[in-house]
Amino acid sequence: MADSVLVGQYVETHSIFHRLDPRTKLIGIVILMLSFLTLGTGLSYVIATFFVFGILLFSKVPFHFFWRGLRPLLFILLFTFVYNAVFTKGTILWSWSFIEVTEEGLRMGLRFVWRIILLILLASILTLTTKPLDLAYGLEKLLAPLSKLGVPVEQLSLMIVIAIRFIPTIKEELDRILLAQKARGYDLTALSPPRRIFAYIPIIIPLLFTTIQRAEQLSYAIDARAYGNGKGRTSYRVLQLQQMDYLAVGVALLLAVILLGLKIGKV
Repeated sequence: MADSVLVGQYVETHSIFHRLDPRTKLIGIVILMLSFLTLGTGLSYVIATFFVFGILLFSKVPFHFFWRGLRPLLFILLFTFVYNAVFTKGTILWSWSFIEVTEEGLRMGLRFVWRIILLILLASILTLTTKPLDLAYGLEKLLAPLSKLGVPVEQLSLMIVIAIRFIPTIKEELDRILLAQKARGYDLTALSPPRRIFAYIPIIIPLLFTTIQRAEQLSYAIDARAYGNGKGRTSYRVLQLQQMDYLAVGVALLLAVILLGLKIGKV
């Protein structure tokens, strides 16, 4: 179902992260993601893991919700782990024919997979704790200086948020099409994996058709509200940074400095 998609959904839990300015969350998430790309030591992974799970705890979003969102990505994560374990040269732990599993490959595969999980959880926290309109407004304010260079900031921010919001909607349409096929006696889960891949091809056509219909309806709704190009529009809610926002950005910067120091020091 659509609730198995992390990105693009909003969950109201009245946590401290829900009250933060959307610009604060955007800046903080970008800082944390860039710092997580530099993870290279065991201690840095431990610190990043405790930090991310601390955010999940304070966001008050149920943990089983995150598990349902990560479950569709298990195949990709497993493939990443196996690829690194087999194709990384090093001390051979197990071999069969031309397949060799190395100690360095297992270590690298585990680090890659865990880093991907942390990045996905960070990205999901942004949309889970921020309403789509607030996210678009915050992104528009952050990109406002680019408007002097002729960049259509208002349209760009709205387009990005709509694309993120459409992810669970497309997943919901796909589930509805699969249920309709199953009701007609055509169950894809009963097919073998190779046949299942080709069986998804006819489903793409109605999925694209319904997605285009929704996009067209959305464009009509935007035109009916006289949105235009978005320039000069006012907002009911005026964004204003509070003390908590500065504190949150400061914590993100501090964590990034610590992780960078561990990377340089090879602790």
